[in-house]
Amino acid sequence: MKNWFHSIALAAMLSAGAVTGALAQAKADPAAAAKSAPAPAAKGDPAVAGKDLLAKSGCLACHAVDKKLVGPAHLDVANKYRNDKGAESKLVAHVLNGGAGVWGQIPMPPHKHIPEADIRAMVRYVLSLK
Repeated sequence: MKNWFHSIALAAMLSAGAVTGALAQAKADPAAAAKSAPAPAAKGDPAVAGKDLLAKSGCLACHAVDKKLVGPAHLDVANKYRNDKGAESKLVAHVLNGGAGVWGQIPMPPHKHIPEADIRAMVRYVLSLK
């Protein structure tokens, strides 16, 4: 019983440390993370405004363009939903309302404080990545 408790406690501490480390890394330089983002599919695409909004909104604390942090990489999201005609609406609703289960059990909190138009622009940018 004692070993079981120690195993659970160790797993919890490692998980908390990984999440804390990812958040600290993303918060350390969100501007650099935004600058390293690949260009959207088409130059002049209105989705480009979403790139700036991502940097300003705090999304880069949990998401990076090309690697998983706390949440999925933006490129992974774009690839998963590339052929889904309803992807934009699904993702806007997911960002607004939060949730878990699509990319694992770590929940994404709701972001009702961000205007829906801004969320839509960010989602369009993410979906435009290749």
